[in-house]
Amino acid sequence: MKQVLLSFIFTLLALNIHAQAQYTYQQLGDKYVVSVNNHEEVVKVLTDFCKDMNIQAGSIIGIGAINEATLRFFNPQTKKYVDKTFNEQMEISNLTGNVSTMNGKTYVHIHATLGRSDYSALAGHLLSAKLNGAGEFVVEKFDGKIERYFDKGTGLNMYLFESK
Repeated sequence: MKQVLLSFIFTLLALNIHAQAQYTYQQLGDKYVVSVNNHEEVVKVLTDFCKDMNIQAGSIIGIGAINEATLRFFNPQTKKYVDKTFNEQMEISNLTGNVSTMNGKTYVHIHATLGRSDYSALAGHLLSAKLNGAGEFVVEKFDGKIERYFDKGTGLNMYLFESK
C-alpha cells in the first residue's frame, strides 16, 4: 500500500512539473501574470494554465513573438470556420480572449492581431500559435463559472446564462 501511495504521489509531482515547465507565473490578486516558455504552443498552454488554476470564467490579454500561427475566420452563411496557417516571424500586437467551460471542460476563446515584418497585420480567431521569443499574458479570474453551449442557429459556441 505504501508503494502504491508513493507511486501515486510521484506521478502527481511529475505531472505538476511537466505543467509548470510550460510556463511561469505570478499571482497578483485575482490576476495572473503568465510567461509562456519559448517554442510552446500558446493556446494549449493558456488552456492548461486555466485548467491548472481552476479558472472557469475569466479574461486573457497578451503580447509576444511567434513564428507560426493558425487563424480562423467564421463564415456565417456556411456556419463553418476557414483555417489558414502562417509560417513566418510575427509579433502578437494584441491577444484578447475569454475563459469559460463547455461540457465540463475548460474553454479558451482567443482572438489575435499579428504584425508581420512588412508592418501589415493579420487578425482572427487564434486556433494555435508557436512562440518564438517572449510570450507575456495576463489572465484574470472571475468569481463563478460561465458555461457554453452549441447554438445550431448561429453555428457558434455561445454563453449559457441562467435565467433570473
